[in-house]
Amino acid sequence: MDRQRVPVTLLKVGVGLADKGLFSEGEALGETVLAQTGRRTTRLGMPPFTIDTEQGRRQWRQLLLALEQRIVLIGAYPGMLADDLSDYLFTRSTGHIGSLMTLINRGCQRAQRTGAERLTRDLLDHVRNDEAAEQARHELEYAFSTGKATSRPQSVRTLR
Repeated sequence: MDRQRVPVTLLKVGVGLADKGLFSEGEALGETVLAQTGRRTTRLGMPPFTIDTEQGRRQWRQLLLALEQRIVLIGAYPGMLADDLSDYLFTRSTGHIGSLMTLINRGCQRAQRTGAERLTRDLLDHVRNDEAAEQARHELEYAFSTGKATSRPQSVRTLR
């Protein structure tokens, strides 16, 4: 029988996959050279967005600008996320893409149900986000409210 090799891509998403032994099935010393999964897997990380550098703030803004283009609400407008809600969204998501997408998706659903048809801080204040983001946001709220942190790039701050 003629065997053919077919390349396959497997995508596994999760937290602590290495700690759970996904990449090292050999447990005894020396068995790691026999590890099939570890030898065929490339781990890619997805760190949260950061705003402690100008480059990080620009990347956050680019993400929000891209998301704005995909929001389907009658009252949506350019700058709704990237200008008006940037700091707020960073605080509520703590820079994590999953938390940000959960908040925006739930916010859009609420905006449609209530007839608001746009995302505002007041509307989003009534939207629960994932538990990890809700627990981590308090320290960030203080930093933003006292002016010790901002998600806006310098070029955007000088325009206001």
